Amino acid sequence: MRGRLASIGAEESVLSEGWNLVLTEPDACAVPHDIPLSAQFIPAPVPGTVAAALEKAGLFDRENPEPLNTKDAWYLCRLFDAEPGEAILRFEGLATLCHVFLNGQEILFSESMFTAHEIPVTLTGGDELALCFRALGPRLSEPGPRARWRPQMITPVGLRNFRTTLLGHMPGWCPDIHAVGPWRPISLLRRNPVSIDNVSIRAVLEESGVGRLSVSLHNNAENHSMLLRCGGMEQPFEKVGDNHYSAILKLADIEPWWPHTHGAPRLYELTLVSDGAEYSLGSTGFRRIEVERGDDGDDFAILINGERIFCRGAVWTTADIARLPGRRADYEPFLRLATDAGMNMIRIGGTMAYETPDFFALCDELGLLVWQDFMFANFDYPRNDKAFLGHVHAEVEEFLHGVQASPSLAVLCGGSEIHQQAAMLGLPMEFWSGPITDEIIPAVIARIRPDVPYVPNSPYGGAMPFSPNASIAHYYGVGAYMRPIADARRAEVRFASESLAFAHVPQQRTLHRHLDAPAVHSPLWKARVPRDRSASWDFEDVRDFYLELLYGCDPARLRREDPEHYLDLSRAVTGEVLEETFAEWRRKGSGCSGALVWTLQDLLPGPGWGVIDSTGEPKPVWYAMRRAFRPVQTVFTDEGTNGLDVHVVNETDAALDVELEVFCLRDGKQQVVSGNTGFTLAARSVERFASTALFGAFFDTTYAFRFGPPAHDVSVARLRSLADGTVLAESFHFPLGRGKALHDAGIEASVGKVGDDWFLDLRTDRLAQSVHIDVEGYRADDDWFHLAPSGVRRVKLHALSGTESDLPPAGEIRSLGSSHRVMLQG
Repeated sequence: MRGRLASIGAEESVLSEGWNLVLTEPDACAVPHDIPLSAQFIPAPVPGTVAAALEKAGLFDRENPEPLNTKDAWYLCRLFDAEPGEAILRFEGLATLCHVFLNGQEILFSESMFTAHEIPVTLTGGDELALCFRALGPRLSEPGPRARWRPQMITPVGLRNFRTTLLGHMPGWCPDIHAVGPWRPISLLRRNPVSIDNVSIRAVLEESGVGRLSVSLHNNAENHSMLLRCGGMEQPFEKVGDNHYSAILKLADIEPWWPHTHGAPRLYELTLVSDGAEYSLGSTGFRRIEVERGDDGDDFAILINGERIFCRGAVWTTADIARLPGRRADYEPFLRLATDAGMNMIRIGGTMAYETPDFFALCDELGLLVWQDFMFANFDYPRNDKAFLGHVHAEVEEFLHGVQASPSLAVLCGGSEIHQQAAMLGLPMEFWSGPITDEIIPAVIARIRPDVPYVPNSPYGGAMPFSPNASIAHYYGVGAYMRPIADARRAEVRFASESLAFAHVPQQRTLHRHLDAPAVHSPLWKARVPRDRSASWDFEDVRDFYLELLYGCDPARLRREDPEHYLDLSRAVTGEVLEETFAEWRRKGSGCSGALVWTLQDLLPGPGWGVIDSTGEPKPVWYAMRRAFRPVQTVFTDEGTNGLDVHVVNETDAALDVELEVFCLRDGKQQVVSGNTGFTLAARSVERFASTALFGAFFDTTYAFRFGPPAHDVSVARLRSLADGTVLAESFHFPLGRGKALHDAGIEASVGKVGDDWFLDLRTDRLAQSVHIDVEGYRADDDWFHLAPSGVRRVKLHALSGTESDLPPAGEIRSLGSSHRVMLQG
């Protein structure tokens, strides 16, 4: 169901064809008939935006956008196929100040991008529907309620008075593409004389394991026979008031819904049987979600079905910055890549836009938890404007009704960085809060989704809201603030709803095809590097700091003298930082309960924050994330004079018989010490081993004592299944830094095929760092990984759309620091 506005059994037609767009000067035309016949009429997709329509007509360049909020945008359509008679026009989203006309008469004025409208109309045949989106730009300078602070990152400050997305209004963060137009569907409904609407659904998993499903609805008919069906059971509806009905169905021994890293995301279909006719109410899952605050009250740990979940993932931006699409096909490629990377949580931040129920339906299916901010960020929003607060109440209620049955909805948050903004400007604590996040939003949640935890803001808690050692943090100590990786432990991060922002470099093929410019210091390249407004540095400088820290080279000199090698190191380094940081957060004894990376996807091709580029191709860091997020994992932590510890994680619900092997290599090839142990790794557990305990004798694994020259340059931990010998996870530690362990490795590769799948078998004579598999038409199962000189590593190749998979793959394999390249001839 799409929420309370939906009606079961109604005839609905989506008005997506026959629209034309006309741009006029602000307020030049009061009604549709004022539009001059000489105006330029542009075919326009609906749902869609002005940017999408102009781009399709070749009149807009998203890479060099012109302002779209300085003119009025008219959308015009003739309803030739609509039969005369009574009907309802449904507008699911109009961005942002919109007058709607039917046959020249105004029938609606909408002031919020985030609210839907249903308007009863009488059609006469061949009716003209017109929408006028008034230019928002001139109105942003109009006076409004006085603000107690002004944020730096969003311009102009007048945006606080309008309910519209902040996308397009954050210099250095995203392109200046303004959201204008009917960005969500427009449809025509004709309800049956007997209508069923206002459907409310609530699914609860009780501690006993019983699933309780409650459904209520409104039905105009008298003596109507209705049944609720789910999980092979049925329950009749009972009348609970005038035209209101309710049914509660209890399902014993229900299979709970889990995030995919911890179990199966089990869903159940819901069916309404009304007078013998069956109507789908969609699907739901049964799960119990709680927040554990710890003994000191400063933890923020999410428990699903009583189990503590280490949440990891990324912050969602949008499937397309120009179109702002909302269909399953637009979301699915990105969300499947998120799942494939081992993410179990996606956050929709307050600077973005609400996504559609299709988004949540996919997350339900894939087992992805969703942290949902409401669309409030940084501003001191109006506190006493009744009209504004009314819009807020409506958008919160409509959003929650649309996702009322989604088990993936895990956290609801009042907004982003409102408390932080006020605190950083030196305002006292009583200035941080407001009625929107403290009163209006939680009251609506308590009525519609009481099963979902609520937090007023992100970040939140602690002496200062941005202190990472309490509750929810936006942690950029490692990242923007250029702290050493050890700060990830020192900061005592409890839960980072944002973290680890870098200018991640895409694969070279993406740059060849979509950003054909000299890397690093060309103006076009630099325009794609994210930056904080007014800062004297950008996120490429951040990446360079860690490149020097981890590899011991001068980035400025390297990019002058060997730009290709500089880019490859840049591709590798952000993944290395991510893996090492999450090793700290997932180790035994860590107080961290989760961290989300800023961000999931880029908005334009180039070195943006996204771990997936804007074309949908995973960046090198995505593969590192995939390794760091494995449910069954082994990681090293450098404990100084206490030696090198190995942590083994099993998040699954089954115990595993495993063997842990640790060995140290000199010059990347000669084994100088090794040890192993077999044991049963309990379900939902983390174990820790001292490397020297496996060796049975002292060995300076971290080179902390420095008795003489170093005996090794890399340590390798390998976790293997005793059941079938499969390598479950590997981890690497570089006591002298990664730069000292770059070897001219000789990699050998053979190509094979099993069934319809191609694979590579790789072996090396010495440690090969950041092995890159570049095969046209294929995506490797792993990439930019370290390869140890023992055994064979098999890597599956996934054929991309349009690839003729009968032909052997062709391309090359290379590694950092090596002059050898393996050519695959095809």
